[in-house]
Order: sequence, then structure tokens, then C-alpha cells
Amino acid sequence: MKSIYIKLVFFVLSIVILGSCSDDFLDKKPTEFVDYEGATKTTENLMTLLNGIHRSLYIRYENQNESGLGGLMQQTDLAGEDIVFPITNGWFLQDYNWSAFNNENAPDIRFAYRTYYQIIRNANTIINATDAAIGTTADKNIVKGQALLYRAFCHFQLVQLYGKRYVNGETNSQLGVPIILTVGNDNFPRSTVEEVYTPINKDLDEANVLLVGYAKPNNSHLDLKVAQGLKARVALTQGNWAIAADYANKARSGMSLMSVADYGAGFNDYNNKEWMWGSHINEVQTQYFGNFGAYMSRNFSSTVIRSCPKAINSKLYAKIPATDVRSTIFSKDGSHPSLGLSDVFAKFPYTSQKFLAIGTGDSRCDVPYMRAAEMYLIEAEAKARLGQADAASILFDLESSRDPEYVLSTNSGQALVDEILIQRRIELWGEGFRFYDLKRTNASLDRTGANHDSGITNGVMTVPPTDKRWQWLIPKDEINANPLVKQNEL
Repeated sequence: MKSIYIKLVFFVLSIVILGSCSDDFLDKKPTEFVDYEGATKTTENLMTLLNGIHRSLYIRYENQNESGLGGLMQQTDLAGEDIVFPITNGWFLQDYNWSAFNNENAPDIRFAYRTYYQIIRNANTIINATDAAIGTTADKNIVKGQALLYRAFCHFQLVQLYGKRYVNGETNSQLGVPIILTVGNDNFPRSTVEEVYTPINKDLDEANVLLVGYAKPNNSHLDLKVAQGLKARVALTQGNWAIAADYANKARSGMSLMSVADYGAGFNDYNNKEWMWGSHINEVQTQYFGNFGAYMSRNFSSTVIRSCPKAINSKLYAKIPATDVRSTIFSKDGSHPSLGLSDVFAKFPYTSQKFLAIGTGDSRCDVPYMRAAEMYLIEAEAKARLGQADAASILFDLESSRDPEYVLSTNSGQALVDEILIQRRIELWGEGFRFYDLKRTNASLDRTGANHDSGITNGVMTVPPTDKRWQWLIPKDEINANPLVKQNEL
């Protein structure tokens, strides 16, 4: 994996030491940044490396839209049916119209592959050095536990994008992605999907032990709640319903759901009591036109926001009652009266103000990666699939906090699962889940009958689950550099 993986050695150190990433970091050598032995000698130094990984989640990489996890979240949501482009927009258009996924030279598929493996590389540096580092056992547990979560999370994201879906009860011998657990220059072939999930779960299980008792300083760090939440996500994707329900319940235990007022405040503060994991964008580390808020907010004055604000699927919006606070974060006529938008902002129906930047001249917006609401939805879905009686009441606990007139569902079986999945679409709109949810449930993409314009989607209005584009192509750079990696179906 020399072109995308090996050349990224210690990029994280450049973030910590230099404060920003170089445009040509792929060509840098490790010795230009810092000495390996010095960087890994103590747990204090390893924590510096870990902080570098935290920071790498919201930096700009190459293109303007390649803004860490926020950019990756946009890719996987725009590939679904719930976010709408009202006009043609160059940024992320290849994800929206699916043209990137069967183009092995597309920057978008390279961005995801490279970024996740970069984080894995830096996590491995910490994991492999922690046991021999100078420091207390408690400090070793904290730094290693978080690095294990990063490694598990990135392998999980990668196998969902580049491999075929996991099917519970089958052998899952379909090709996944290379498993990278060490720091070195070796090439690795693609492991099977089943084989990839084995170390993912091993890392998660170890992190769930190491992070017991850790009180994190802020929500950019990963604690036991995040470890439990990631375990629940993975189990849901694998169809391990009992495990998913158990860990989702653990993760949300003691967490509070946000108030109605907080829900409409702009999803831009990682101190929100419902957030479990997110990135805070401070003023000295802003990426200006590369921030999440520069694409997903409604109030930042950029060409993207002014001309192509993101809208919700009109059919999905119609499912949100007027008494539900979530109806207020979209403007049916596009006027957004509470924002006082000037005439230079184009107006389109059903546009979103879920995410708000600091202001028209400041695109900063904290980025949510995990919230307690997701855990309610995972637990409810898993229990509904198991046929457990309390599934509807768990859904009620969440939905009644959004809509005081919500009534306990009388649905059961698949009807209840379907209701939960609709609520999941509404609740997690814009947070990066839709492509993954369609794929894990073996569902078709269906944009018909809503406000999608087939001219903008390039005719991609429906995609059956058998379509080969659900498996993104491996970047050509990787294929050229690593002869052991086999390409997906072209």
C-alpha cells in the first residue's frame, strides 16, 4: 500500500508539530517530521500523537471538500436519497450522481481510502508502542484504548465502502479490505469481509476494557461511551441484534437527550449534552471554505451555501409532524425567516438549517460523530428485529423528546422496524449514515417522487441493491502500488 498508506508515515506528527498539513504531504518522509523513538518513548508523547489524530479528523487534505470526517460524512449522505441538491454544484456532485464510485481514478474514492488508512497507520504507531512506553498503566490504557477505537472505526468504515455488505449467518467470504495492524512497509492483500470484522471486534472489546473509568476532557476524545457506541454500530451492521441492543443501552445509559430549544440551535456545539463524540473547530484551526459548515450550514456566505443549499427529501419531510421540533430545522419554502438571509442567498424549498455556522463570515461548525439519539435508535431497531416487547417504548422515549404529541407505536415486527428506520432517517439527517444504512439493509436507493432533479443526479434516481457501485472501486493508485490488492468489479 505504498502510494496511499506507506507514504503517510507520521503525518499526524506534522499536524502536532507544524500545526497544519502540507499540500504535498504524500511525498514527505518520516524523518522530516520527528524521530520515531522520541515520539513514542513516553505515554505523554503518545498522547501528543493521539491529539494529532483527533486534530486530523477536521483538517483539509487536498481538495477543498476533503475536510476530514466531515467531508466523508457528506459523501455517504449525498449518495443516499435524503439530501437534495437544488441546483448543480461541483463539490460532491460525483458522490451525489454516483459517478465516482465506478471510477478508479476519482478523487472521492481515493479520499476515503487514503484518509481512513492514514488514521489506521497513526493509530498503529500508538498501539504498537504503548506497552513499552514509559508511563503509568492508567495512562497506557487511556492512549491505547482510544487508538484501538480509531483503528476499529476506520477498518469498519472501509469494509462497508469497498466490500460487499455483511450478511449474518453466511460465510462472508467476499473480498473486504486489507487489514493493517502494524507499522511497516509490507503490502497486504484484501481480507474477506468476515476476516475484517474479526479484528474490528477484537479492538472494540479491548477498548471497552481499557477505557473503563476514563473521564475524558472533552468530546473530541473517545471514552467508554464511544467504545460502547461503536460496538453497537458494528453489531447492528453485522445483524448481531442482541449485542447491538445491549451495547447501545450501555452507551446511552446516563446520557440526556437535548431539549427542543437545543435541537433547533444549530448542531454546532460539541458540548451539547447529547453529543458523545465530535470535533470542535477553534478559530486558529479553521479551514475557512473547507469546514463542514462551509457546505452543510445555511448561513455561511460562500458560493456553495448561497447558490446550492442542502435540502431534505420532500417525501421524508412530509413524514415529520408539525409538532415535531425536527420540522423546524427545514424551511418548506426556503425562506428561513429566523436567519435573516440576504437576497444573495438563493431560496429553494425544503432547505436545511440543521447545521449553522458561527456567522456569514465564519464557517466554523462543530462536527457530530456520535449522539445518544443514535443509541436509542440502534437499541430500538435491534429489539424490534428480535421481537422484544420494549422496542416501541424505547422509540417512544426518543420521539417524545422531539414531538410532545408523539404516541406510543402499536406497530410490531417489520412494520415497527420500518417505522424506526424512518425515524432514523429524520433524526440522523446530514450526519453521514444513509449510504451505510441502505447497504446494510440491502435496500434500493429510491429518489423518485421527491424534489430530486434527474438532470442533476445524472439520471441516478434508483439503484437496486445488486448494483456493483455499492462497492466503491479501490483507488487506481493503490492497485498500481500494491499488486496483492484485487480490484472490485469494473
